[in-house]
Amino acid sequence: MTTPLTVDVWSDVACPWCRIGRANLAHALAEFEHADDVVVTWHSFELDPTAPATSEQTVGQMLATKYGTDEAGVAAMWDRVSELGAQAGLRFDFPNAKQGNTFDAHRLIHLAAERGLQDAVVGALFDAQHEGGASLGDHAELARIVVAAGLQPEDVDAVLTSDGYAEQVRADEQLAARLGISGVPFFVIDGQYGLSGAQPTAQLVAALDQAWATGH
Repeated sequence: MTTPLTVDVWSDVACPWCRIGRANLAHALAEFEHADDVVVTWHSFELDPTAPATSEQTVGQMLATKYGTDEAGVAAMWDRVSELGAQAGLRFDFPNAKQGNTFDAHRLIHLAAERGLQDAVVGALFDAQHEGGASLGDHAELARIVVAAGLQPEDVDAVLTSDGYAEQVRADEQLAARLGISGVPFFVIDGQYGLSGAQPTAQLVAALDQAWATGH
């Protein structure tokens, strides 16, 4: 039996570059000859752990404050991301994006991993955040999104009314710190090849090929 090739991805569903990275990884796996032997695992990373669950402040206002720019500067950033997103087959609706805390979303991603639905839930959360104007810090909205992606309502409710999977989220974040990961997306292929940022599809295919040739 062939040993699976692992792809560990640290990301935050609030991160547009992470959404592009996920799409590029999917395209890379579609080209990779041994894709059936690849196991992808999504790991938690919070861009802003101090963010309130929900906020009246728009993402645009938050970015303007964070980067010391104005509306035109934020629009330029959005244009760049939207351009690269379109190349990956994605659409972004930045003006309607809502700011919020993603810790509970990460806890549900860990639940999804146990149910064999992790990638589907990650994808649904990315789409809801960046294209659907969802407020991922709102429990009712968060539950609606992940249940539509396949999770059972009673399982979701059990997590959101407890501290379920909080330890797993923190463990992911602590491992990221030990590995020196300070930005996302960050890919670790076969436990040895690290790639930072929303890598192009061709670069991910090359890394997958190299890891396979080296370890398999």
